[in-house]
Amino acid sequence: MKKTAVLLYPQFSEYELSVALSILMQGAKPIVTVGLSDTLIRGESGLTCLADTTIHQLKDEEIDSLLLPGCMDIGVLQHEQHVLTWIQRIAEQQALIASISSSPYLLAKAGLLKDKKYTVGLTQEQREVLGVFEGSHYMNDLVVQDGNIITARGSGFIQFGIVMGQALRLSFNDKWYQA
Repeated sequence: MKKTAVLLYPQFSEYELSVALSILMQGAKPIVTVGLSDTLIRGESGLTCLADTTIHQLKDEEIDSLLLPGCMDIGVLQHEQHVLTWIQRIAEQQALIASISSSPYLLAKAGLLKDKKYTVGLTQEQREVLGVFEGSHYMNDLVVQDGNIITARGSGFIQFGIVMGQALRLSFNDKWYQA
């Protein structure tokens, strides 16, 4: 079975991954954590992780989906062209790409949101300043799926995980995530 790649980078938001990772586990979907390098990665709430592999070492044919967390300042990745190139390669395989909070910025910068409905955890002013988002395709929803791309605002992390699990056709109990 192909894996879901989970990108980890400095200041990634741990909580945005929690439900999606739980659903992947329930659905017996293997994951591989992927870093920019082979060094320790500290998330925004202080969790330190060591990724299983790097974007340079991962064999693209091993994955069929990509999970991208956001962070408080996505600017930490704005000059990382190799990350954008890697995401574009994954998209060319028709992989499912699930992107939450500020990380849809990476999709927009990579040209993957062109003519796609999307949402993002950035204000209209931030989206305009960044200059990579098509304003006419923005949806003011917690989670938006357009084809093989799922985007979400950070506060929609529960629904985001559920939509991702459904898109991957996993068997899981969504009642685990209800109050």
